[in-house]
Amino acid sequence: MKRLLPLLLIAGVAFPALAVDFRTVENATVLYDAPSQKGTKLFVIKRYTPVEVVVGLEGWAKVRDAEGGLAWIEKKYLSARRSLIVTAGRAEIRQSADVSAPVAFEAEKGVALDYLETAPSGWVKVRHRNGQSGFVRADQVWGL
Repeated sequence: MKRLLPLLLIAGVAFPALAVDFRTVENATVLYDAPSQKGTKLFVIKRYTPVEVVVGLEGWAKVRDAEGGLAWIEKKYLSARRSLIVTAGRAEIRQSADVSAPVAFEAEKGVALDYLETAPSGWVKVRHRNGQSGFVRADQVWGL
């Protein structure tokens, strides 16, 4: 183990951890199978959908959605603003980051919520497009 530690330290310096880059789709747009409008059109992605940027090229980004699908999108349709998507059948958004706190509102699977901040103990503060806000358990959303 003593000989392994220096190697791990060297590897850590040589290969730093990469941060996950989540973005939000600002306007509904077409996703492609290649980084070109000449590529095959796969489907239209909805406005406010969070995506993970996997690869970036000039003007294009290869993105992953909540289901794990990969496709190409023009970068001009992506925003640095963060949104999350509900992955649970129904997420309870509470008034505070506590399972016993009163429910502020509920959101169905597939609903996009604005990410506000990470809270302690596996909670995330979010806001619905209608202005309601509260805390949801991190395991009920995708895009963190």
